[in-house]
Amino acid sequence: MIKGNKITIHDISKALNIDSSTVSRALNNSPRVSLKTREKIQKKATELGYQRNSLASNLRTNRTNTIGVIIPRISRHFFATVIAGIEETAYEEGYNVVICQSLESLDREEKIMNSLASNRVDGILISTSMETSKFEHIKSYMDNNNPVVFIDRPSDAFPNCSSISIDNFKASYDATKLLIEKGRKNIAHFSGPQNIGLYKTRKEGYIKALQEHNIPVIERYIFESNLSEEDGIACAKKLLNHPDIDAIYSANDTAAISAIQYLKSQGVDIPNNIAVIGFNNDPISEVIEPSLTTINQPGFEMGKLSTEILIQQIRNKSENTKNESKVLVPELIIRKSSENS
Repeated sequence: MIKGNKITIHDISKALNIDSSTVSRALNNSPRVSLKTREKIQKKATELGYQRNSLASNLRTNRTNTIGVIIPRISRHFFATVIAGIEETAYEEGYNVVICQSLESLDREEKIMNSLASNRVDGILISTSMETSKFEHIKSYMDNNNPVVFIDRPSDAFPNCSSISIDNFKASYDATKLLIEKGRKNIAHFSGPQNIGLYKTRKEGYIKALQEHNIPVIERYIFESNLSEEDGIACAKKLLNHPDIDAIYSANDTAAISAIQYLKSQGVDIPNNIAVIGFNNDPISEVIEPSLTTINQPGFEMGKLSTEILIQQIRNKSENTKNESKVLVPELIIRKSSENS
């Protein structure tokens, strides 16, 4: 190993008596260099303790090989599975990932977006916060020819922007229909903020199922919140003021599970008095008593697909790449909380 100065491509070139341009291509896994020569050069680079100068490489290519990810909460099981899909795909493609959480705050989301832009990430994957009702921070980033792909929460403000989501309307329709088929006629809906497209669509699926089965839509049965644990308890308390309600369809598992726990503490029999369906298939939904009927989102697949689309757009920046949106099929998982005894 060469002592003192940092090892360069020229040191490897001299040690092997191979042209430095060939060494450079080999270290970048260029197919223009034979596999045998690449392996020889890479072996010598390791022996000499060569470390690639990423900063210099980034300056030459005007890329950082880094993508930014902005999600509401890492602690949510769904987003954790999305991140797993993102990281696996990014690693396979030679990209680093910077993961940030907005904690459902627009102010925090704006600051994160600006920070990622300042650090020159090559593109951003984002699931917008519940507070996000203005989009200048995203538009500003995209106006500089930087690609953005929306995950789970596509925005009506960017109808032509790439996104990966699920069929929220069908999922909600099927969940509400199941409750109706079980004989429930007074079904409450725990809805998320209506400025978020997916919660608006989930509400529409709930309403459509009621209408198609000639059940009136009663506005006081619709409880809008941020669907936190505290919100689930608060909604359950309000629900007890309507003793005719016999079922709940919640737009997430978090609110559904806290509602079940509170209602049980008040002597309500789940599901005989009130049946419950959630959304997300959080791990706890299978182990609570009664186990929660819920809708499974393919989070890992969503993470993989969104990353594949983003990296493709990064690599084809100079071309007029077509935005690509995919809507995946959710799965209704039936458990005890919606079943009649």
